[in-house]
Order: sequence, then C-alpha cells, then structure tokens
Amino acid sequence: MKILLIGKTGQLGSDLIRNNPGHEISAPGRDELELATNNAIGRFVAEHHPDVVINTAAFHNVPLCETDVEHAFRINCAAVRDLADACRTIGARFVTFSSDYVFGGEKQTPYTEDDRPQPLQMYGISRLAGECAASAAYPQGAVIIRTCGLYGRSGAQSKGGNFVDNRLKDADTLHRLEMGCDQIISPTATADLSRAVWQLLAHPGAGPGVYHLVNAGACSWYEFTTAIYEIAGLNMDVVPVDRVGMSGAMRRPLYSVLANVRARSLGIELPHWRDALVKYLAKNQGSVKDAFR
Repeated sequence: MKILLIGKTGQLGSDLIRNNPGHEISAPGRDELELATNNAIGRFVAEHHPDVVINTAAFHNVPLCETDVEHAFRINCAAVRDLADACRTIGARFVTFSSDYVFGGEKQTPYTEDDRPQPLQMYGISRLAGECAASAAYPQGAVIIRTCGLYGRSGAQSKGGNFVDNRLKDADTLHRLEMGCDQIISPTATADLSRAVWQLLAHPGAGPGVYHLVNAGACSWYEFTTAIYEIAGLNMDVVPVDRVGMSGAMRRPLYSVLANVRARSLGIELPHWRDALVKYLAKNQGSVKDAFR
C-alpha cells in the first residue's frame, strides 16, 4: 500500500516507520505540510494520492491546551476534519488517533469503544471534537484509534522526552521522587501500538469507526514508575501522592483504562504493559542514560 504518514518525528510516527511491514511510506516534514497554518491540506493529499493517510500529529500538551485553545482545536479537530475530507475526496482510508482523555474517569472497569465520552478538560474536548469531525467528514472510511500513556524510542518532543526515559534521567540526579497514585491508566509502548496499527490496516474485517489499542493491564503512574526502577535495577524512593485527579485547576480522569474490544474481536492483541516495559528497557536503558550524561 501507498501510505502518507503525518507526524514522522513523533514517537508513534517514527515507530510506524521503524516497524513498517513493507508499505511505500511518504512522510512529509513540517516544512512540507504544517497542519496549524496550511490551508492546502486537500491539495497536498490529492497530489500524493495515497491508499491510506495515517495522522499521528496532535497537540497533546494537556496544560497548554487550556491556555491555547485555538491551537488545540486547529490541530486536534480542524486539521483532522480537513484530512478526513481530503481522503474522502480521493477514496483513501484515513487513520487518526485520539486519547483516553475523552473519558471522564467515572467508571472502575475498562472503557470500551461504545462507552459515552465525557472529557474533563480542553485537551480531551479537542480530541473528542476531532473524532466527531473525522466521522462526520468521512463516515465510510475514517478509523479512529484511541490510546493511552504512550512512550517510545523517539520520545515526545512537546514533553521533553517520554515518561520512561525521564524517570531514568531522574535516577541520575534524585534519590526521592513523588508520583501520582490517583490516576489509573494503560501505559502503552509505541512499538507495540505501531505493530497493532499495521495489523489493523491489513485485516479485511477492520471497518471504519473507533478502536482502542493499548497494552493490556492497568496501573497508576506511581505503580508504573516503581516498575521502571525495579526492572532497571535502580534505587529510588518513590512516594505515592494522591492529587485527586487535579493538575492546578485542571481535572484529569482518575480512571481511563481502555478495553481493546473491537481489535481483540479481530485477533489483534497487545502484550501486558509490564512485558512491554521490560522489552523497552532491555533495548533502550543504556542508550537513554548515556544520552542524559
């Protein structure tokens, strides 16, 4: 297949390229396609005429979404709509990503694709708006993948690296670290997510609509952090802190574990989050610590 991939430098985009099973991938940089300011998205997609457009770009700095609402909606909603519409025009499939933050955290069992969203902050609202925009613009060809707690080899540029790498960095300078124990999530390795995305695209039964793709299991950020240090063999006093889902005046969902119901029905499953973390640290721990020295 001919793939147009948007967001090649992000941790998910780079792993989609790294784990590409053999497709022809075109991955423009921001100098070629800037979603925030480009009014020619349709023309750009038409000129490349791919079989599939995969959009991994997003404005996912949660606190900044509260203050820069216009930019959040431009990237997370309007650009998604424009891409979906461009794909509809040429008959290409469209794959875009969303977040566990579309949910409010009131459940205590994993959210399925059919559960009612109820975002608590501008980030979640903008991602849900993007889902609606994609589905409205291209109901017969838009695939929306919700995921959670991503970490990958390329880090997250807007956050100064990924969560796992930053905890390894902390071990070089700190002996004690406070970490939230109130939020329960599904931390997900982009290596596993990228492979699952390729499986989904190749499956003849994978129609349009919403899919959840996360590593199996659930934990708090505190539990995830203690697992990082335990597996890496590093000494760190990690202190659980209950922030009741608050980040300043902004609310985060206390429980946002996702259930991969639709993907699992197609035989697509991701490993447990701890197994994914073990594999990530085995491959990357040494190089990460060297990079921070």
